[in-house]
Amino acid sequence: MNRELALLEKLEKELNLKQLQIKSLLTITQAINDNVSAEGLYNMYKSFLSWEMGIQKMALFIIEGENWLCTTSIAFDSQDLSEIIPVLLQHKRLYTVKSEDADVLRGFDIIIPVFHKEIPIAYAVIGGIRERDDLYNKIQFITTITNIIAVAIENKRLFKKQLEQEVYAREMELASEVQHLLIPEHLPVDSRYAFSKIYKPHFNIGGDYLDFIRFDDNRFAFCIADISGKGVSAALLMANFQAMIQSLIFQYRDLETFVFALNQAVFRITRSERYITFFVAEIDTEKRTLRYVNAGHYPPILLINRKLVRLEASCSFIGAFEKLDKIREESFNLEEDTMVVCFTDGLPDLKNEENLYFGDHQLEQFVLDHGDLNPDEFNQRLLREIDLFRGGNEIDDDIAVLTFKMF
Repeated sequence: MNRELALLEKLEKELNLKQLQIKSLLTITQAINDNVSAEGLYNMYKSFLSWEMGIQKMALFIIEGENWLCTTSIAFDSQDLSEIIPVLLQHKRLYTVKSEDADVLRGFDIIIPVFHKEIPIAYAVIGGIRERDDLYNKIQFITTITNIIAVAIENKRLFKKQLEQEVYAREMELASEVQHLLIPEHLPVDSRYAFSKIYKPHFNIGGDYLDFIRFDDNRFAFCIADISGKGVSAALLMANFQAMIQSLIFQYRDLETFVFALNQAVFRITRSERYITFFVAEIDTEKRTLRYVNAGHYPPILLINRKLVRLEASCSFIGAFEKLDKIREESFNLEEDTMVVCFTDGLPDLKNEENLYFGDHQLEQFVLDHGDLNPDEFNQRLLREIDLFRGGNEIDDDIAVLTFKMF
């Protein structure tokens, strides 16, 4: 009779445990379906182990980026995190803690690792199970609950990452559209002069900028710039920069004052956190003169009378300092078939498969050899030269070229 009562009690306990397990699984599954927050899931996990399973010591570790976090615990000092994680990472399967194991595991009975595609995403360490009856089934169920919680958290992380990537992709697409609107699609070509451009951003969005501004039939300006940084922030700064140029350049008769005012306008926005290298030139076709200011930009090449002149920097970057000192405007009288080749540093810094730079010397020699071409033919030949030089190497920076020729 006593044996039968003991058997009935055991069966009743097992039944109660199964009912508890089913109820817990349903509750957690419903919470996951209802998109309960990660913190809510951690609290449910802790409550289940503490109140339902009688666990006296526990810690759950979740990977966040490259760092491990203790997301919930019972009677565990989180200061031990740096010591326990290297120990846990040694285990890929359910492990029973032994007396000779590291001191940091003292008080724990089992280690439950959770892996996703051979990558650890969570570890649970469990200790102090009050009732030892049916210990195997309890451990198996705790393992199941741990896996469910850890995978749910990982899915939340992956979903959030996917949303962020989609938002970022859309932002990049919009920024690319804005940027392409800022770069002139067609540059003027007539019997007196001609322009041509090359614009190759490293990604869909670059930090290079070029433009053409007409004052009247005989006077116009052109400019090229390299904005520090990449991505959406560079595109937004470029949009502001173009607006400033279009506004200020018509207000001042000389380039020195224009560049001084432009620097102040940019500095008010960037506060030295971003800067812009900038070259601007003004052409008077009637007087046949070129005036320019170079604000820290890579020196353009002027080909005149079959001789090369570098249009060197005459002041510091735009936006780097509140006031620009020693701005110096220089001028040239233009001869027939004068050519100006402006470019950003992505061109001379281009590398080939032997890790050699395209460099100034090769670029200057190319201008000497092909300076008799019109700007469009020149740029097409330059593109072929770039591709031939780099071979299988990717272009790892933005490249912009603005070529002008006076006939």
